[in-house]
Amino acid sequence: MWLTLALLCLAAQLSMLGVLAWGGWAMRPFAPAPRDPERPWPAVSILVAARDEAWGVEACARSLLALDYPGLEVIAVDDRSTDATGAILDRLAAQDARLRVIHVAELPPGWLGKNHAQWLGAGQARGELLLFTDADIEFSPSALRDAVSILEADRLDHLALGPALTLPGIPLAACVAYFARQLTLLMRPWRARDPGSSGYIGVGAFNLVRASAYRAAGGHERIALRPDDDIRLGQVLKQAGFHQDVRHAPDALRVTWYGSVGEFVRGLEKNVLAGLDYRGALGLAGLALLLALETLPWIVLAAGDGAARAAAAGAIAAAMLSIAAILHVARAPVAAALLEPYAAVVFAWACMRSIVLAYVRGGIMWRGTHYRLEDLRRNEI
Repeated sequence: MWLTLALLCLAAQLSMLGVLAWGGWAMRPFAPAPRDPERPWPAVSILVAARDEAWGVEACARSLLALDYPGLEVIAVDDRSTDATGAILDRLAAQDARLRVIHVAELPPGWLGKNHAQWLGAGQARGELLLFTDADIEFSPSALRDAVSILEADRLDHLALGPALTLPGIPLAACVAYFARQLTLLMRPWRARDPGSSGYIGVGAFNLVRASAYRAAGGHERIALRPDDDIRLGQVLKQAGFHQDVRHAPDALRVTWYGSVGEFVRGLEKNVLAGLDYRGALGLAGLALLLALETLPWIVLAAGDGAARAAAAGAIAAAMLSIAAILHVARAPVAAALLEPYAAVVFAWACMRSIVLAYVRGGIMWRGTHYRLEDLRRNEI
């Protein structure tokens, strides 16, 4: 029995490692494409939604205004902030006419705050291209110019970029890498560029979209009550027949996603059930299976013998190797892969906690606002 269990776990871990290896090969690098220097650059409107981001919104805004891109406007939407976010943005706007600030005093029914803010900003944007980004992202000066050159050269309607992650502490790095592994296995982002595939992708740090495609697909009105808005924007664009792709761009973008393991656990509260399309029972069953896959090899290692122990050790090594690969790509400490079992338990706990809390609360709490589960469920895509 021990040998059978260990071999099943080994096969599953090797299969996941193989998918990740294939995906790493299939992903295209982020590199600027050749471009006629006489050709004018399309105007770009950058949309940033910010709620209570006083701690980092100035650094974000300054990095956007420092982009070496002509024809640029930045529209920052202060979404009902209770701190100095609005005042900071107003001060920066007074110093640079390329920055416009919209203040939201009240959230209308049928919207999540961030989604409404992005939709509001897009409605006032003048650019041919729209860049949706978060208020905690820092850009390199050439990031936008390089991204637009790729979008034009590949004739894309939507380009998503994955940032480098600043991950304070080895335990947090392990947990975020484990999350990234599971998301990658679920989404298979390299399939997004295939028109014949149902795969899609979106990244909150950087979703660059043709304004015409955004409006034709229905924009954020289609995902008004989706907590997973960044990924779902990619979905509605793909469903509308638009061409998209994703690149990993650690030299172009950087974000400190979470500051601790506790923040990581709390940060997943709003997304998990929506990511499962509100199929909570199925999600809990899948997480139980995932926990079994991760813990059984350790049990076999302690209780089994001979070939069973060897297979269990192979499964553990394959799991750690997959996390090490994610950490390497993220430019995070590869040694954090040794904490893969800990990360697996934290991830499963965080997801289970998110699902249960959503049912107990009858919805999700996000940035101080409660959104009812019955309303969220109605926003099907």
